[in-house]
Amino acid sequence: MMGFGFGFGGIMMLLVTLVIIGICVALVAALFPRAASSGSTTGAAQSGAGLQSAADILKQRYARGEISKEQFEQMKRDVGA
Repeated sequence: MMGFGFGFGGIMMLLVTLVIIGICVALVAALFPRAASSGSTTGAAQSGAGLQSAADILKQRYARGEISKEQFEQMKRDVGA
């Protein structure tokens, strides 16, 4: 006699399928963590903590001796810092 529903075998098959799909999703999330959390931004704009202001970059360049005091002062005026 034919019954309704999946039966025990059908339920087990459904559970195994769901477990396999869950494992695949977890693997993809583990392999590509930034893609899952970054949204639509790219490059340096992804991490707000990694961004530096123009004034900070100028100060670092001056401290490393890459630019002179006159260049530093002029660039500082140019960027409005």
